[in-house]
This record gives sequence, C-alpha cells and structure tokens, in this order.
Amino acid sequence: MGISHYSSVVTMPRAEKPYPSIVSFLSERFPAISRDIWEQRIVAGKVLDEHQKPVSLDSSYAPLRRLFYFREVDTEPVIPFAEKILYIDDEILVACKPHFLPVTPGGRYVDECLLNRLRRHTGIDDLVPLHRIDRETAGLVLFSVNRKSRGRYGELFPNSRIEKEYAALARCLPNQTTATWNVENRIVRGEPWFRMKNVPGPANARSVINLVEVNAEKARFILWPHTGKTHQLRIHMSSIGFGIMNDRYYPELHAECEDNFAAPLQLVAQRLRFKDPVTGRNREFVSERALLW
Repeated sequence: MGISHYSSVVTMPRAEKPYPSIVSFLSERFPAISRDIWEQRIVAGKVLDEHQKPVSLDSSYAPLRRLFYFREVDTEPVIPFAEKILYIDDEILVACKPHFLPVTPGGRYVDECLLNRLRRHTGIDDLVPLHRIDRETAGLVLFSVNRKSRGRYGELFPNSRIEKEYAALARCLPNQTTATWNVENRIVRGEPWFRMKNVPGPANARSVINLVEVNAEKARFILWPHTGKTHQLRIHMSSIGFGIMNDRYYPELHAECEDNFAAPLQLVAQRLRFKDPVTGRNREFVSERALLW
C-alpha cells in the first residue's frame, strides 16, 4: 500500500440544502474510490478539516471549506529515472523532470511524482508547482518556494508573461522541407476522459510550430505554445500531420499497457524565459534532456 506523506486538498462547493454528507460528497467527487473506502478512511482519521482535525461520519458539510486527505494506492509503479534541480533560491525552484514521472500525485502515483520527490530532497514541504507538463513529457517545471510571492509568479502563466519552448521529434518523408505553422483551434475534453479533441468554436489553444531539421525519416521541431491547454502540443502536432514519436494518445489511441521506458514520448519542455516579477531580472532556464535524434 502506497500512502502519501503529504495531504491533498478538496474544497466543498456551494450546494443546495439539505447538504450532502461529507462521505457522499467525497464518493461523488472521486468516483474511482468507493463510498466504503471513504468511510473507512474517515473512521481511521485520514480525512481532516481546515484545522487539521479529523472529521467523522457525522461531521457537517461546510460549503467553501476545505478537506484534507492522503492519497492511497494498492501498488505504485516505480519510475527509474531521476529529476534534477537546475536552480533554487528563496522564491522559486526550477527542476528538470524525466519522462514518465507525473508532476503531482494522480492515478496510480503518490510518492512517485516530481512534487513529492522534491519535497523529500529539499525538505521544503510548501513547494507548489506553478504549471504542469504531461507525465509522458520531460523537461522544465517551475515551482514556488515562498508562499508570500507565489501569486506574483503564478500570474506569469495565465497572463502570457513567460515564454515556453519545447523540442519534439516526429516521423516524416525524407524529402520534407523546413516549415512553420501557426496553429489555432478549440480544444476540449473528449472520450475517454483523459484524451482531448478539437471542436468548432472560438480558439482557446494557440501554438507556433517550427520544423527546423530533417534527418532521414525523422523531423526535429521547436514549438512555442502561447496557451496551456492539456495535450495542446500533442494535438497541434497531430493536426498538421506530424504525430510526435511514441505518442500513445494522438493521432490514434493505443491499447492500454505498461510504460515502455525504452520508447519515451519525444517531447521535452526545453526552455523557460521570463522577467522575474520580484527581482526584475530576466531569467532563462534550459533543459539538459535530449531527444532520440
């Protein structure tokens, strides 16, 4: 049994009276976990209120209040690749994540995530990732170290004040020439739930894609996402006819199987550039991870 040493949090939303019980709310909010298991966790004191006191099965639902719980999994896969801290100061931490490692706990992963590995390594329990990259993607992730300045760094991403650059490889014909695409479309959640799709409507996802080099039947790309939708670059690459090498979701969904560590998704978050909102300095961080070129 894998049990997180760090709590996760969920906020009880506004609801019509009569309010649901806490166990009903949790089992509906997290349908992959049965009501019986939530009852067992509450009885065992594993669900806490905002004051870090265990709730009971009789505790009242409180709209807009938070509940803290500890993720549990029966068996947790081990990711046999190490992350690297590229930079740390009193405000931020920049880490380079390996392929296959999630940024935060989710699904089958509790301790095997970048956030909890960094917490253990640094001793900083209050680390918070300021953005996410896919589990299958390697590369740079920016973390906040200081709660007081966290909001200022967090504004970099929704306000497009940070430049993100990715590298990718895709199959191509030997006579393919270099080219540039400006891709804009609307991305929403598809079926199954973990896969995204393009739909008609106002664009909410924008990327610039530059094919910079061809080597035999491989093409090397530099990508600049101007928005941050889930799987955006994977979908945009697929939409122009260059599905990223070893992508198991796009353009076609492959059958579920264990990770093939010898064939990682050929996508790396390789560069972050921004003006530091606290110091005013221009910052640039570069990943050392290489693609299978």
